[in-house]
Amino acid sequence: MSTVDPERLRRHLTTLAVTRHPWQNRQQLEAAQAYVTREWESCGYAVSTHGFSYMSERFVNLIARPADFPAGPRLIIGAHLDAVVGTPGADDNASGVAAMLEISRALAGRAWRVPVEFVAFNLEETGMIGSGAYAAELRANRTPVLGMLSLEMLGFTESEGTQQYPWFLRGKFPAVGNFIGVAANSGSRRLMDTLAAAMRTVEGLPVVTLVVPADGRLFRESRLSDHSPFWDAGYPALLVTDTSFFRNPHYHRASDTVETLNLGFLERVARGLIAAVEALDARERAREAT
Repeated sequence: MSTVDPERLRRHLTTLAVTRHPWQNRQQLEAAQAYVTREWESCGYAVSTHGFSYMSERFVNLIARPADFPAGPRLIIGAHLDAVVGTPGADDNASGVAAMLEISRALAGRAWRVPVEFVAFNLEETGMIGSGAYAAELRANRTPVLGMLSLEMLGFTESEGTQQYPWFLRGKFPAVGNFIGVAANSGSRRLMDTLAAAMRTVEGLPVVTLVVPADGRLFRESRLSDHSPFWDAGYPALLVTDTSFFRNPHYHRASDTVETLNLGFLERVARGLIAAVEALDARERAREAT
């Protein structure tokens, strides 16, 4: 299994965990974009931008692909770069971006049957604007997508049994928030099953899954990340999360700092996602061989 460097993971977090609001901290958001671009380029990826407009301003998503990006339905691994006003956003969502950078480094330079691209989305906190624009463009161009993984808050755990759930899920899932959650809509169940099985091969990484009906419209909290525009576009997509405000008391606060995170847990999540990509690639190779 490919390795994840804990020190590099910490460096990503400490570099990215600064206020990154697209209007009040635009310079720091653009510095985060430049950092992500440099990291990807150092791994040999070709980095491009996907531009979109919002409130009469121009923003970009960053896209990293290997130079020999193969044809076929692609796997998209994404995490949002922006944060709300007044928070360094270590868990939300420097943790997702940091994991994505380590995953991309571990997967670089390998021969894949499944085309894998990485996307740093912008304006997620404004209502999934960047991912919405990208998913709409893929759909308009009839681009085939094997699946999309939204990495949304991956680094916070608790051991006191304070994990919360909406009323209709209480008593059905663990009381202690030391697991990674994976949410799918009905069209993404097969993708979820493959990903969760692979992630569970990482020792010390509990994985809890949930299939939400009606593309999450009956459970609105399950739509609050960059996977939901892909659901709406008809693509398989998963939310991978530490459950956000159902667990983390620092959500959208100034106290969302690197010091509150469990870096060992984040490392295991990243390793689990690498295993999941390997399993998806093996699944596609086996399908083609039959």
